[in-house]
Amino acid sequence: MSAIDSLPPLREVIANHQLSARKSLGQNFLLDLNLTAKIARQAGDLTGCDVLEIGPGPGGLTRGLLAEGARRVLAVEKDTRCLPALQEIADAYPGRFEVINGDALEIDPLEHLTPPIRIAANLPYNVGTELLVRWLTPKEWPPFWQSLTLMFQREVAERIVAQPGSKAYGRLAILAQWRADARIVLSLPPGAFTPPPKVSSAVVHLDALPEPRFPADATILSRVVAAAFNQRRKMLRASLKGISPDIEAHLNAAGIPPTERAEQVSLEAFCALARELAKA
Repeated sequence: MSAIDSLPPLREVIANHQLSARKSLGQNFLLDLNLTAKIARQAGDLTGCDVLEIGPGPGGLTRGLLAEGARRVLAVEKDTRCLPALQEIADAYPGRFEVINGDALEIDPLEHLTPPIRIAANLPYNVGTELLVRWLTPKEWPPFWQSLTLMFQREVAERIVAQPGSKAYGRLAILAQWRADARIVLSLPPGAFTPPPKVSSAVVHLDALPEPRFPADATILSRVVAAAFNQRRKMLRASLKGISPDIEAHLNAAGIPPTERAEQVSLEAFCALARELAKA
């Protein structure tokens, strides 16, 4: 018996259903149920919340979320091999767990969940960053989610929380910190996973702000940041020349030296530049 519920240990589940992590799906399974419960706790108080989980695999984090009191968990799993194992969890938690077999990039969670909603996932490595960017850049803000508790490769996690002047600072830091409070809450060594990945992992928790930290048009800010960090070694007047023919004037108006490089520019300054460009 596992430490958090009456279901079998995950190693037994994987053996019973002949599951093995597939590199093509970006899978690395966490088998320590005490650890998955610890990750679930990083998501905050789940009572009264629906939770969206992406890529549950054999269901380790799923069981942690349910054991921690989530009102309901919706799991999106692309790998049909995992569905029988996940059905056993659904049977153990009647009415509280639903699995959709499909692609997380193509499913609208609001068709299945009731606010308040939190997202918690050991994201498949091959779609994790794309999903995060989508969750951070909806047309309207606040978003449908209250918080994100997500596992990434350590390098990606550091990019999300990076500050100006660091090598990790870039587009992800701007998009995350403009609209959310982001922090790394847990670090995991490769040995925590089966099979062990080549890199360490980390869990990042993001709380959605009621409104962006600084005013700016989301579309313009995204364009500016993408262009600036796509050529991060260049001065901004060069990397942003495709944004506006008068980019030097806009940079000066925003208080940014045109000879500055992207990694030196604060979130507040990028937002000021986006506002200046919106006036043009």
